[in-house]
Amino acid sequence: MHAGKNFGLFEAIMWTRHDIYKYIIIAAVPTIFYESFHCEWLALPWLPIALIGTAVAFLVGFKNNATYDRLWEARMIWGAIVNSSRSWGMMVKTYITNKHAQQPLPESELKEIHRRMIYRHVAWLSALRHQLRQPREWETMDKKYNIEYKRFFTVPEEVEKLEDDLAKHLSEEDKEYVLSKKNRATHIISLQAEELKELLNKGLIEDFRHIELQQLLSDLYEHQGKCERIKNFPYPRQFATLNLYFVWLFIILLPFGMMQEFEKLGHHFTWLTIPFTVLVAWVFHTMDKIGESSENPFMGGANDVPISALSRTIEIDLREMLDETNLPKPLEAENNILM
Repeated sequence: MHAGKNFGLFEAIMWTRHDIYKYIIIAAVPTIFYESFHCEWLALPWLPIALIGTAVAFLVGFKNNATYDRLWEARMIWGAIVNSSRSWGMMVKTYITNKHAQQPLPESELKEIHRRMIYRHVAWLSALRHQLRQPREWETMDKKYNIEYKRFFTVPEEVEKLEDDLAKHLSEEDKEYVLSKKNRATHIISLQAEELKELLNKGLIEDFRHIELQQLLSDLYEHQGKCERIKNFPYPRQFATLNLYFVWLFIILLPFGMMQEFEKLGHHFTWLTIPFTVLVAWVFHTMDKIGESSENPFMGGANDVPISALSRTIEIDLREMLDETNLPKPLEAENNILM
């Protein structure tokens, strides 16, 4: 997520500079032939090109609305994960007690149970985060402009591997079990449910509170499923692909329609076709690219939902509930990018 006051002009130019080179060539070639070699037959009427531009503008607007909805839904889901996580920490601490226990446990053992279940939840956040950051074929992080952006602006990435992350929050037995599964996050919640059942049998949780905690685990499954729906179902390819074709069709036709229009102002005004074609093309294609950058809000790009920072915030909150003092620091933005 870009966490600065604005998206700097230099950043925008660096992000789109290779496209700008293409616009200059597309605009310059027909203009040079028209003006220097008197190829008047290259000029096209402006009206049909303007109609295509109008249609493209509607399509680009539709795409941007749809992809923004995907991004905003992803942020809403992670907001719900933050709230459910805090509720989990609070309920674990206050619901798991000796009040109805068949054999009351020492306070130290109760605290260890609280710690284990809260740490296991932090492990779930790590597993979910790593799963959401796994690349998909339709994502765009391997495109040249995104690779360049990461190089110029040092976009922070996941520092630790999942195995190392899980080792800090799970027992060795739980870690080996979870890593043997494909959907690790799902099975971490399953471990939580199993332990809740054992605690119920020992009388450390009463029935009603057990139901509440199980419902909270179901909510976490629902949040995870919503994230996976966005991650595993791309913005429909027919919209994304054909929209890009229409944008480039409009850009290619632009100079052929502009040449005659500028010539009406005077013979040498035809050369203004080049800068104005570049400007119009840059606006249309950059708007399309903005939509593309919002399609996949979990791919680890500079404009995605900052799930690493949110996970760290949750971890700090939960560990403070355990009265721990040796806490990790909140993740801060690097070069205005917060992951």
